[in-house]
Amino acid sequence: MTEITRVPLQPLAKGSIPILWLGIAALVLAGGAFAYVGKQPLVDVKTLTKGAGASPTMEDVAVINYVGKLADGQVFDQHQAAVLPMAGVIPGFTKALLQMQKGGKYTVHIPAKLGYGDAKAGAIPPNSDLTFDIELIEFMNARQYQQQMMMYEQMRRAQAGQKGGAGAGAGAGAAIPDMGDAAPPM
Repeated sequence: MTEITRVPLQPLAKGSIPILWLGIAALVLAGGAFAYVGKQPLVDVKTLTKGAGASPTMEDVAVINYVGKLADGQVFDQHQAAVLPMAGVIPGFTKALLQMQKGGKYTVHIPAKLGYGDAKAGAIPPNSDLTFDIELIEFMNARQYQQQMMMYEQMRRAQAGQKGGAGAGAGAGAAIPDMGDAAPPM
């Protein structure tokens, strides 16, 4: 008896089986990566005021105003014109800053795993989700920041030398504002 609906299989071309296995392996890896990313905690960044221009990179230093709060609304930290190296903050804060633009204002929710995790940090209890209100004032390459701090230090020393001098150059120092300890440490 002959079956009319049977379709004969075509032979596979030479060398196509390894390509088939590579394709299957790529699909399995992609599925695993998708499952892994789906389980990672996410940082929620809400834009209150849109900024302009580029976003900071990992090599930058950001100047920000911020208020940090616990889940119950208790403020645990706040600062104006804080200078933060991108690589020197908690992972969730870095992820948030990488999404911001200069001049923008944001509310950021950081899960505990991307914050301080199960460690206590000052007034922050273990396993605490964090909320920050952030304004990105400026950012620049870390090398540029170091150069500016060196120039600031030179100006400060020159000003201090003029104040201690016997009246020589008193008029020249008047153009340099007395910044005291205003320069943020790095």
